[in-house]
Amino acid sequence: MRDFVVVGCGPAGSRFARRAAETGHDVLAFEQGAVGEPLACSGHVSTDIWEFPPDGARERLRQNVVYGARFHLEDPSPPDDRMPAADGGSMAGGRARARAGPGYPFYKDEQVSNVIDRVGLDRELADAAREAGADLREEHTVLDVAERADHVEVEVRGSDGVETHRARMVAGCDGPKSRVRRDVGLPEPGELLHGVLGFTDEADDDDFVDVHLSVPRFFAWRIPRGGGGVEYGLAVPPGGDVRERFEAFTAAYGVETDRRCSGLIPVGPPDAVTSDRAFLVGDAAAQTKPFTGGGIRYGMTAADHAARTVDPTDPGTLADYERAWREDLAREIRLGHWVRRAYSLPEPVQRAGLWTFSGEIGVHMDRPTTLFSLDQLRSLLR
Repeated sequence: MRDFVVVGCGPAGSRFARRAAETGHDVLAFEQGAVGEPLACSGHVSTDIWEFPPDGARERLRQNVVYGARFHLEDPSPPDDRMPAADGGSMAGGRARARAGPGYPFYKDEQVSNVIDRVGLDRELADAAREAGADLREEHTVLDVAERADHVEVEVRGSDGVETHRARMVAGCDGPKSRVRRDVGLPEPGELLHGVLGFTDEADDDDFVDVHLSVPRFFAWRIPRGGGGVEYGLAVPPGGDVRERFEAFTAAYGVETDRRCSGLIPVGPPDAVTSDRAFLVGDAAAQTKPFTGGGIRYGMTAADHAARTVDPTDPGTLADYERAWREDLAREIRLGHWVRRAYSLPEPVQRAGLWTFSGEIGVHMDRPTTLFSLDQLRSLLR
């Protein structure tokens, strides 16, 4: 009998598999397709991401460096009417770039975030799990998860047919529509947004991203990826006209995307992410930032808590995992909901707020609590 079966090998699943294997546990992990494919997540991440993949990943995966963002309350203007971005490389904090073009700029004197090879990140994390001793199998689809008195049974279809694997516990790291969550009867996330991404091959090494608050209850974005092209995206509540809005958004920028993907973004963790012998990590647990939808760092942080606290021989330790990840992330998620509410304020209020706070900032893109930090206060005073 295995110690853990891990369902899903995105960042959260691979991180948990690696950390659990490093502590000596017998870990079997399944990914439905090939690791990292199909792409359904943005590659814009905070610099904290480099704490998690193997050494040297920054040099292999980083495509661009970002110093700030320009916020807009409207869709992009027609291409001929837009002011061109400044020429030349990054200035300290991108101040020259920040003032180029329309919008309300927010920036730092240091790197705010990175744009990365998102598929490459997943593969590096999976390889690290294998090197730590986890048995990670791609092209395996989990068909059923059943909790028994002293173990779980996971039915899986792979190249050799259907097999049933037994383990002391199962980690559900299988995304917004988690089969593990459904099969063991855990509650759903607070909501699911529908996101669309598209890419062009236009080279753009601008060090600012563009954020448009013109989408109901969320936003649209443009992310330069250096030589890797440009990423366009937006998200709306399910049932919204996401594809039509995306077409209009990219048309306003004067581009046609040649690669597209879409997916669900879970927002709002349920009251419980553990059952008798199962626990959820990452998007399956809606461990995401409500104000951006990103969940890579939050999910891997929760994975580390799970690997540290959960003893597969003692189901009582699942409560320790619930407590640990919530103590670490719940306040950030709660404040993130308040930040997101600002996206739907009346436009005059939004405009006044953006004008007041724009300029140099002292906040961290993964930590809304830094809105109240000493660094942010100094930035406002400057």
